[in-house]
Amino acid sequence: MEHDAGSVAANFNLAGRLIWIESFGSGHINDTYCLTCGQDDRQIHYILQRINHQVFKNPPAMMENIRRVTNHIRRKLQEQQNKLVSRQLVVINTKDGADFFMDDRGNYWRVYNRIENAITYDTIESPELAYEAARMFGRFAAFLTDLPGPPLHETIPDFHATPKRLTTFREVLRQDPRNRAKDVTAEIDFVLENAGICDVLLNHAGKGEIPVRITHNDTKINNVLLDEKTHKGVCVIDLDTVMPGLSLYDFGDMVRTATNPAEEDQRDLSKVTMRMPIFEMLLKGFAEETHTFLTPTEKKNLVFAGKLITFEQMIRFLADHLAGDIYYKIHREGHNLDRCRTQMKMVRSIIAQEEAMNALADSVFEELSR
Repeated sequence: MEHDAGSVAANFNLAGRLIWIESFGSGHINDTYCLTCGQDDRQIHYILQRINHQVFKNPPAMMENIRRVTNHIRRKLQEQQNKLVSRQLVVINTKDGADFFMDDRGNYWRVYNRIENAITYDTIESPELAYEAARMFGRFAAFLTDLPGPPLHETIPDFHATPKRLTTFREVLRQDPRNRAKDVTAEIDFVLENAGICDVLLNHAGKGEIPVRITHNDTKINNVLLDEKTHKGVCVIDLDTVMPGLSLYDFGDMVRTATNPAEEDQRDLSKVTMRMPIFEMLLKGFAEETHTFLTPTEKKNLVFAGKLITFEQMIRFLADHLAGDIYYKIHREGHNLDRCRTQMKMVRSIIAQEEAMNALADSVFEELSR
């Protein structure tokens, strides 16, 4: 469906006169445009997005979360007199003072400032990049430990409720609607043999040993903006899934996505492994910013979180394969099964190195406590 982005943009408080609109980015969820405005012989750029309200069922609640989080981070940077304060995300209000605009088709739109002279990477190209990305996600968590006011809205309920993912898998397996279970017995057996890990973190949380914090929930490398010259972190972006959760989920997803050098749907499983040098730098970057507030139980379970989140994603891919590929888009026969097998190989790689990973985590936190 075509959208009149210019008419939508006219509803926002943009500086200067709108002179150019173009499609922007490669995201698969929201429609994104770059707006160029002219003011006093200079150009000012904004990012206009149509929020996919099929994925995010309550855009007003999501935008309230984002506004509160971005405002708080800028206040913290101002207190620190940090020069990065001017390079943070800002939600641009509508002319009516709202966080978003809803058009006559029921579409929700928002505008951010565009952060200039910043870049992203889709893959971890060096240990140094892993360190900086993890440090930025750690700093993001640190900034939000004292966010005032009520809890944030839960934008996607039960997002990392691993026991519920397991329950869904068991039900799909019982129904086996596409008669596929007979061909994936090894994968099914692996899930059932390791099912006991699914509720470990939630049990710790229930005992108060792991607190509910504000989490990003999409800690891929391309959600960190880096200065194009220094490659130092500027800010964390893509805040649609920011909501209450466990910090371990964020670190665990970094381990899942950053330490594997192969594609998520790699068929040659010999290429799939958990790279210890990358894990070490993720750990050091994240710990540098979080060691003062993480609880002892959180610190002890960082490695486990990498295993759990990878296992959770394996369950989701396998369940979708059994169900007939109804959630994740596929581009070939057995695509979700390929994705499942990649995650399974990653879990096995983590298990094989788990003792060394835990020893490294202990030494990193011990060093930081001195």
